[in-house]
Formats: sequence, structure tokens, C-alpha cells
Amino acid sequence: MTFNLVVRRIHLYLALFLFPWFLMYGISSVPFSHAAYFDQRNRGMPMWHLRTERPYDLEIPENANLDEIGARIFKDSGLDGSFGTYRPNERQIDVYVYTFWKSSQAKYLIDQKRLVVEDRRFRWDHFLTGMHARGGYEHPAFLEYAWAGVVDLVCLGFIVWIATGIYMWWQLRRTRSWGFLALGSGVLLFLVFLLAL
Repeated sequence: MTFNLVVRRIHLYLALFLFPWFLMYGISSVPFSHAAYFDQRNRGMPMWHLRTERPYDLEIPENANLDEIGARIFKDSGLDGSFGTYRPNERQIDVYVYTFWKSSQAKYLIDQKRLVVEDRRFRWDHFLTGMHARGGYEHPAFLEYAWAGVVDLVCLGFIVWIATGIYMWWQLRRTRSWGFLALGSGVLLFLVFLLAL
């Protein structure tokens, strides 16, 4: 098998393997670019639905580890999934739980000694942008690590796919001028936006 044939097969099978990822990243870019449209379309509809609200008293030391506090609130709220802990102000601690299909939050209102658990209404634009933006190795769960690892491999696959495409284009002498036009115009357009924005 010749090197050229190996490159062609790598390019072909990488495209087939990467197809769902190209599709996901392509489609999920639409709600990022047209967020105002999707927000307007859903205006007037409540974003959060109350699941539970109850008295809750958790002592918060002055130099408390926010992740440990969040883990306790997460456990006491009966939520499941990976979570992040945020403190928007001194009177509140929020624990946000996200999966592709559903999201919930537990809000501990410190001065009121009250725990509020809410579920977010499903929206396709949030589903898509959530898939697009999800990544990182912050959460120890196996599937979280697996997703982050596969995303790294997909990014590497994109680079190999581009490199094999450029190699195959260079082998076709008759179409080099069209290739230079496509490559040059793409790079030029990217540089214009990069320098102007």
C-alpha cells in the first residue's frame, strides 16, 4: 500500500469517525451566534421550576472551602451528577448540576436558613451550547473524564484531517491554483476578523 493511499484512507475514515462531532459543533454554533433570537422566542416562559424548598441550617466558617460546602449542599439536596459551587454574594451559595438533558440548582440562602432546589426547563439551544462548551477534567467521574479525553482526541483528529486534506490537495497539480485560492481566502478572512475584532 502506497503512502498516498494510506493518507487518503486516513482522511476518509477520519471524516466518517468525526462526522457526529463536526455535526454537533456546527449545529451548536447557531445558538451561540443567534442567542438573542432564542431568548426572544422563549421570553415569558419561566426558566426554573421549584422542586423543593425547606428550612436548612449549615454553618459556614469564615475561611470555608467552597467545594466542600458545595458537596454537602449537593448531598443534602438529593441531586445527582457533576456539580459546580458558586457564591454570588455573602448571603447565598449556589450548587449547579448540569447534564446534557437536565440541569438543576440548589440555592442555600444563608441569612434565611433556607434551601431551594430548582430544575431548569429544557431548551434545545441550551442543550446544544452545553454540549459545545463542555470539557475539562475538573470532575472526577469516569464519564466526565472520558468525555474530556474524547474531545481531546477529536481536536487532534481535526488537525490530522486538515493535514491529510492539504497533503492530498498538494498531490493534485491541476487543482493547486484553486486550492491556493480557497486556502488563501480562508486565511485572509480569518486574519481580518482576528485583527479587527
